[in-house]
Amino acid sequence: MQYVKLGWSGVKVSQLCLGTWYLPRLDERDEYGVHKVDVDAVMKIMKRAHDEGINCIDTANRYHGAMSPVDLNHVGNSERVVGQFLKTVDRESIVLATKVRGQMAAWPNGEGLSRKHIRWQVRQSLRRLGVDYIDLYQIHWPDPDTPKMETLRTLNNLVEEGVVNYIGESNHPAHDVVEFMELADKHGMEPFVTMQEVYNILNRDIERDKIHVAKRYGVAILAYSPLAQGVLTGKYVDFNARKWITPNNSRAAISSSMQGYMNDGNLRILLELNEVAKSRDITLGQASLAWLISMQERLGVNIIPIIGISKMEHLEDDLGALSVKLSQDDLKRIDDIIRTH
Repeated sequence: MQYVKLGWSGVKVSQLCLGTWYLPRLDERDEYGVHKVDVDAVMKIMKRAHDEGINCIDTANRYHGAMSPVDLNHVGNSERVVGQFLKTVDRESIVLATKVRGQMAAWPNGEGLSRKHIRWQVRQSLRRLGVDYIDLYQIHWPDPDTPKMETLRTLNNLVEEGVVNYIGESNHPAHDVVEFMELADKHGMEPFVTMQEVYNILNRDIERDKIHVAKRYGVAILAYSPLAQGVLTGKYVDFNARKWITPNNSRAAISSSMQGYMNDGNLRILLELNEVAKSRDITLGQASLAWLISMQERLGVNIIPIIGISKMEHLEDDLGALSVKLSQDDLKRIDDIIRTH
């Protein structure tokens, strides 16, 4: 396993972080008709990941693991599943990350980034996770109704109280992150150590401005959807017929957000990227992860892909990407493919 620094901090995290938005699921459904998470399979995958040196786990208070979008009857489930795993290992061996912002109750203060909501939800996350502190507490997306200073002071207090070690943001526009960081510097408060953003070969939007912000403040990028929710593994493409497919019981079956990836331009990109992977005798997923990891050196910022695992073979494939070193010719070829389409 390779390790990188978590932004400006001294904490070392594995080059791959285990995500929990999408987990193995059972055919069995609960009383609401929603698939249950296969907890036994999750425990085996997490144990294998831990044995291989993955020490970073990312979750969120709203995640369920087998449902998207998540209703209020199912929020918190992923944190509870992670909590079950944490009972089986030394807590100090894990860098644990979770998030706050989304709706957790129907009442007026059931969501947001106010002091009231954050303090309520950090207590709830600690209970669901079965821990007495969180390593990385992230604000999941903006709350225009709450002043940034209120949010930042609340997070700073959690760090001072030892409830949280570090703070980070996710899905905020670059100018919001700059404002938070400048407020922290001006008032001597805790700055963000991470930015959790979508980043993959098919979605490079953060290179326009957020990468520059990350470099400016020494912040690490936690890259979610590094394989474009599985699209970059090739599982949704019939390469012989040169068309998109949707396998039964796949992530595409439960997530409408994936449809944005499944267009003609991306299909042409995948067809050509697959040829690059075949020329290196690696999988398309490994080539895509290796490309993302290689961007650390090119961009000058630490990038930690958050991998979602629903089967043990997915974990094996992702781990294999760590031994792949793409050549400059490979990287140029990939750049040319993306530029062309």
